[in-house]
Amino acid sequence: MRLVAAASLLVVLLSGCQTADTTGVVRTNEPAKAESTSFGDAFDGLKTVSDVEYYASDQAVAEAKNQFRAENYGNAGALFYKATQLAPNDGGAWMGLAACSDRIHRFDLADRAYRQAFRLVGATPEYYNNVGYSYLLRGKLQNARSNFLKAYELAPNDPTVANNLQLLSSSVQNLER
Repeated sequence: MRLVAAASLLVVLLSGCQTADTTGVVRTNEPAKAESTSFGDAFDGLKTVSDVEYYASDQAVAEAKNQFRAENYGNAGALFYKATQLAPNDGGAWMGLAACSDRIHRFDLADRAYRQAFRLVGATPEYYNNVGYSYLLRGKLQNARSNFLKAYELAPNDPTVANNLQLLSSSVQNLER
């Protein structure tokens, strides 16, 4: 009788441990649909960074660029960072990480990423243009102008460089203190 009672108690206790998920995978890193990131963008429809662990770096960069275009700079930065871990010699990933860091005003991280990007991509118009934009965001207009002019010398017909020089010009004219 005691053996039957102990067995039935054990069955009742163990039945509470079963889950409805038949895949056997426990997911602890996926946010609820209503959650948002600290940068104000929603998690809904976004892949978590852990999903990227199995991507090649070019796939991570492509997803990061999509997030950047959608102005999800925090998510894009995490994906670019993951891409730099997958392929440390990917200059484009370092440039993307620096640009994301600029957008969230983490200029310390941006400076480190720009240094690494320069080692990999060299003195390209894109590099000088991005560094110039970084200085523009910081309010260091002389440094921004210097970098924009270097980019302009290398690519005088680049519309992005021309637009940033125009933006710099309007920033100087509308300077507020």
